Amino acid sequence: MTDIVILTQADYINPTEKNSFVDNILLEDGLLQTALENQGLKVQRLSWDDPDFDWSTTQYALIRTTWDYQDRFEEFSNWLDHVSTQTTLLNPAEVIRWNIDKHYLKDLSDNGVHIAPTRFVEIGESITLSALLAETNWETCVLKPCVSAGGRDTYKISSENYQEYEARFQELIQTEAMMLQPFLKRIIEKGEISLMVLDGKYTHAVLKTAKSGEFRIQDDHGGSVHHYAPTQEEIDFAEATIKACKTNPVYARVDIIEDNDGKLSLAEIELVEPELWFRFHKEASDVLATGIKKLF
Repeated sequence: MTDIVILTQADYINPTEKNSFVDNILLEDGLLQTALENQGLKVQRLSWDDPDFDWSTTQYALIRTTWDYQDRFEEFSNWLDHVSTQTTLLNPAEVIRWNIDKHYLKDLSDNGVHIAPTRFVEIGESITLSALLAETNWETCVLKPCVSAGGRDTYKISSENYQEYEARFQELIQTEAMMLQPFLKRIIEKGEISLMVLDGKYTHAVLKTAKSGEFRIQDDHGGSVHHYAPTQEEIDFAEATIKACKTNPVYARVDIIEDNDGKLSLAEIELVEPELWFRFHKEASDVLATGIKKLF
């Protein structure tokens, strides 16, 4: 028996090409594996789609760098169904399914977490971008899928350019739900704060900023990451967001930004496979490992 398996994707098991991106993945998975082993646990690191591994032979499977799942969503969903009957996933399968779809923002809002105003557009809804802009009265908006990662199909929409995106929008809502939010100016002025909450406690934070002329902060779009010392208000917001979840996750990344009224707002909470930036605060891997050890 294995105590716990750290899950990644096949590309990162024995990578033939090394670059800073892959190096960081190997570094951070390695830090976590060492921390878990220091807790006396027997650990393996495997691809989530490993066809040969018997998942009933591990007590826990920890989802970490499975970053190809959004491109193989149906396959990943079926894998979740199967593996969750064989072992215990961390975070649990029901938490993962809830978090994959950004409708969870409404649940958290109902539980007292402040989010930016959001207009969900459901699959098959008959509406145009022009009508949405008139309905919301938002001068500039961000449109994105409810199930997405890495900035896929994320567009900055205004009354001046919406026609450029109308055809794509109509295509998207035939098969997936979308969400529209007012563009938050602070993403350009300051960036987005990511606070790591491990075993229910804040450990460290980073600031993600967009490159000049861009609004998306993901590194896929040229964004950069910096050390960040959060205020107590920001830490309290992140920890309160975790408490508002239906089940307390073992690990979480809480992304926050000031809204256009200057109020802290939840951008998203990442409970599936968030980058946790252990390389910025190596002690955080020990905090997570200690929290996991409590489960045994």
